[in-house]
Amino acid sequence: MKTTILRIAIFSAIVLGILACNKDINNYHDSPQLPEVAYDYMQIMAQTDDFKLPPAFDVNMFAPTSSVVLEDFNITNINFGSIENRPNIDIVNNDVATLGRVLFYDKKLSKNNSISCASCHKQHKAFADGTALSEGFGGKKTTRNSMSLVNPIMNNSFFWDSRQHSLKQLTFEPITNHIEMGIEDMQTLVYKLENVDYYANLFENAFGDNNVTPEKIAEAMSQFVASIFTRDSKFDEVIENSSAGLSGLEMHGMALFFSDRTNCSGCHSGLNFSAPDVPGGAYQQSEGTANIGLEVEYADNGKGSGKFKIPSLRNIALTGPYMHDGRFNTLREVLEHYNEDVNPHTHLDSKLKENGTPIKMNLTELDLDALEAFLVTLTSKSITTNPMYGNPFQY
Repeated sequence: MKTTILRIAIFSAIVLGILACNKDINNYHDSPQLPEVAYDYMQIMAQTDDFKLPPAFDVNMFAPTSSVVLEDFNITNINFGSIENRPNIDIVNNDVATLGRVLFYDKKLSKNNSISCASCHKQHKAFADGTALSEGFGGKKTTRNSMSLVNPIMNNSFFWDSRQHSLKQLTFEPITNHIEMGIEDMQTLVYKLENVDYYANLFENAFGDNNVTPEKIAEAMSQFVASIFTRDSKFDEVIENSSAGLSGLEMHGMALFFSDRTNCSGCHSGLNFSAPDVPGGAYQQSEGTANIGLEVEYADNGKGSGKFKIPSLRNIALTGPYMHDGRFNTLREVLEHYNEDVNPHTHLDSKLKENGTPIKMNLTELDLDALEAFLVTLTSKSITTNPMYGNPFQY
């Protein structure tokens, strides 16, 4: 009797699982559902103009807690930076960005209608993938980890090897990549979209006519991607209000992050916590890349000499696995690498070595806990749920 009941329970669980899966599959529709009035992407972009340190900022708010004294802590020399050069985006039009959103989520942009840009850049993962290597249209794996797309407007270079400096090229490459989406050339995509009924009105609203061109596709997608912007993390609230809002552990982590002891902010600088690759910046020549001692000999040499893009740390708690190959599953593993596992590569970044030898930070477990806690404060409160960035084919 018990065996029969157990079998029934297992069978029921399997049936419910199948129904749940089918519900997810059926939840994906062939045409998008869009609001009657387009989302205000222009207003989102306007916020980037103020992406700098507020005049009322009080450096004393970052002083270490009384229980943890860091003698080398000094925030007065920190350069929080500002936007210098936007990557070929001057303004965002709401209707153009709306078209870009549809294109971003449309699986018809792949060779066999199975993969969209969002397949590897998932909203709930802060537009990263959540897996070390992404799966392309034919089931093959990409050779590098899919980077988060949040706040791309703050970057001057893209991809792990910084090979592109244009958001339009950022959108073109995955579409025509033989592993990722597999479209032979952009003209092939043009012919394909011309035969999709809902695109005529979308292109008409965006550009004044329904002609589909590679340039319009790139413009629309780049405007949508450019609008994926956030500055509503716990850290931002503390900065804006100039008032204590972090826990003691988070404050300790912040102190460590900006201290000479770790020099984390030397590579992850500015309010976007990304590579200072602006003109005159420390990483201008390497285009925002650095060798961080992951290997002594690299199978993938990145931009060259084992140098890879220094990513933004915003939403970093959501975007693992980490590094160009997704080798680290957790933030703790990343911190432990910098703490004691940096390899002595010839081209190791100067900030990670002293007298030619990798620096051992000798951080305690409490220090590592604190750094991790601080990094979590960089998580946006809305980017993963905001409907203007969501999938219009799921409703």
